[in-house]
Amino acid sequence: MGLDLTLFMADWKQLSAIPVDNRVQALDDTTWPPGVDDEYLQRYGLAGGWLWPPDREAAWCAEYGFFTTTGAYRAHARAGDAWADIRPLVDASVREAMDTFLVGLIWDADPADDPALTGGGGFFPPATDRGFPHVLLVCPPEAVSGKALAWKQVESHLEELREPFAAECEGWAGRPDTFEDFTALLCEWGDVTTEAARRSWGLVGLP
Repeated sequence: MGLDLTLFMADWKQLSAIPVDNRVQALDDTTWPPGVDDEYLQRYGLAGGWLWPPDREAAWCAEYGFFTTTGAYRAHARAGDAWADIRPLVDASVREAMDTFLVGLIWDADPADDPALTGGGGFFPPATDRGFPHVLLVCPPEAVSGKALAWKQVESHLEELREPFAAECEGWAGRPDTFEDFTALLCEWGDVTTEAARRSWGLVGLP
């Protein structure tokens, strides 16, 4: 069994008001309240990929369900590895914008700098604390807004990644199966960051 990714966007002020040790559980409990079942999903199901709590007007977080993956983290890790492979072949202006967009989401220039390893600067318990899940990504609102802007810069240049992808990734194990798979996942991340930035919310990825 592999690692999954459960992605939330959240109002950082409300999440900050919850004790650090309780924040992970609060995200899960709010989006998936006790008694959740198929009827709940039919009534409050995914809207544009987002699963909202029953009282949407008062909701301070939502969970995103990726359309292009089965929920597994592997697809995101493979896309990040693909970007690491092709980025030296990409025009500098596109490369810089894509770096800004992807860093901390599915790619890190230096994995040791991954904010999730330390709980996002203390926002969540560090991965070394037993009893707490390893947070896969922590992206506060100020970082999300920059990623949404970067996405606007790169979205129209995705086709320029086709040849580098064919040269470095196509047919290789541990990389997205096709260029279309790769860019479809990038577009979903673009939608996620755009929506979170519109609300001035942050992103949290849990296993």
